Amino acid sequence: MHGYIEREGSLNLVQPEFRAVVAALRDQVTHRFGGRLHSAYLYGSVPRGTARVGRSDLDVLLALHDDPTEADRTEAQSLEAELDAGFEVIDGAGILLFGRDVLLSELERYDLGWFVACLCTPLLGDDLAEHLPRYRPTSLLARETNGDLGDALPRWRRQAAEAAEALRVAEAAEASEGTEAAEGTNATEGAADAALRSLVRGASRKLVRTAFTLVMPRYGGWTSDLTEQAEIFGRYYPERAQQLRKIAVLAGNPVADRNVLDMYTENLGPWLAAEYLTVHGAKAPRP
Repeated sequence: MHGYIEREGSLNLVQPEFRAVVAALRDQVTHRFGGRLHSAYLYGSVPRGTARVGRSDLDVLLALHDDPTEADRTEAQSLEAELDAGFEVIDGAGILLFGRDVLLSELERYDLGWFVACLCTPLLGDDLAEHLPRYRPTSLLARETNGDLGDALPRWRRQAAEAAEALRVAEAAEASEGTEAAEGTNATEGAADAALRSLVRGASRKLVRTAFTLVMPRYGGWTSDLTEQAEIFGRYYPERAQQLRKIAVLAGNPVADRNVLDMYTENLGPWLAAEYLTVHGAKAPRP
């Protein structure tokens, strides 16, 4: 019988270098969202104590009493930018917004509910995990967390094409306009590079986690360490092991390379999505 997945992360594990940005986050969330906020959580490398100065992002989930509004999303984006600009120890901040009822809904019980209960560290408010079950590494959990990879592939193709086109236009402008427009062109190139790196990082993380949850029920446990996830996957699919190891590295050290994304969307991604459907089935559709 498989054991339960224990909750990871703790505020006690936050490294000294990141305590100031966490304190600022706590203060600003309280100030900006006030009575609309039910609870706030950290997730990712910062509460796990594995964050790297200047390389790791600050990942946050906010549960609101009601569904988030456009004003809430604007406030969250403003706070993301403020934290990123104000603290060099982080490489960006990301804030997820959900209504309390959505996080506790039956539809999200084995996706967002599991995420809150097992991967999120409480920062403010009443912990929603008290209203959620304990979780085992089952096929149901695998299906509901990552059974949607096939839906991501067209989006990655589109985003990669857009970023690559922006870079191509910027390079063409630099060649034709000379030094006068160099500053603006360099900024455009930098933004395009940043978009490609961000896409490689996000896609790499999704692919490694999907590969791991494909074999998670057979493995009988959980880890959030991407290197470990790739190694565990490789035990069951040795022919893809080296590929996953490289992708786990790119998840932490992304490159602005369209060829990497093409490999994801035309090679590994379609294979992994098809294998996932065969083994676990598709994630329940969302409205």
